[in-house]
Amino acid sequence: MKQGGQGPVSDRTTPPPPRPVRGTARFAVAALALAAVAWVARAVWHIRLAVAGMPASGPLDQGGGRHRPPTALEDGYHIVSSLGDAVTVLCAAMFLNWLWRVRDNARAFSGERPRYIWPWMYLGWIVPVMNLWVPRGIVVDIHRASAPGERLPSVVNWWWGLWLAGMLGGAGLIYADDTDDVIGRAYSDVGLLLAADAAVIGAAVTCALVVRTVTKAQQNRLGEDVRPGGRA
Repeated sequence: MKQGGQGPVSDRTTPPPPRPVRGTARFAVAALALAAVAWVARAVWHIRLAVAGMPASGPLDQGGGRHRPPTALEDGYHIVSSLGDAVTVLCAAMFLNWLWRVRDNARAFSGERPRYIWPWMYLGWIVPVMNLWVPRGIVVDIHRASAPGERLPSVVNWWWGLWLAGMLGGAGLIYADDTDDVIGRAYSDVGLLLAADAAVIGAAVTCALVVRTVTKAQQNRLGEDVRPGGRA
């Protein structure tokens, strides 16, 4: 799990020099803001479905392999859900792109190999149990190397707590049911759905603050490392 083995460029014996991260940070923050908006839209549709109530014809899944035609509101939710999924994928790509950059910089600052080798940059988010702490550990190590001696910003823990709440809530980042089942839950138990939505929105907002905080620390460090006639 931890250091050892040969990884890609970021795990070489000699790390590359640190690079500016402001551009990748802006893309990551923009994608996170878009993700928050997408989940606000989901929450709005959950409320609309709950207020409208289940149609007299019953749930979408009628049993025995039979499904009734969806209402216009249910069709709208399918569209909102699909767009939200697409935005989530984009957000993940932009965030990981930023995370790779700041991780490489952190290694250049410290001169030490990362505690978690490169496959955990991806596997840490999806491997059961490990996904409860590995991603946070990666961010903590990056901040420690970028701002040595400074306390870990509380926003990191807020972000991670909200992320776990959204992930483990069973109706947020990782739906236990398909879209039709989620629609049924909006009719019968919208409170749980809205709680998960709130956790995901909060996680997106606090994650954007984490990106800005770590980026600022690294930009400050890059500024300190600049020498006349040289570069960071």
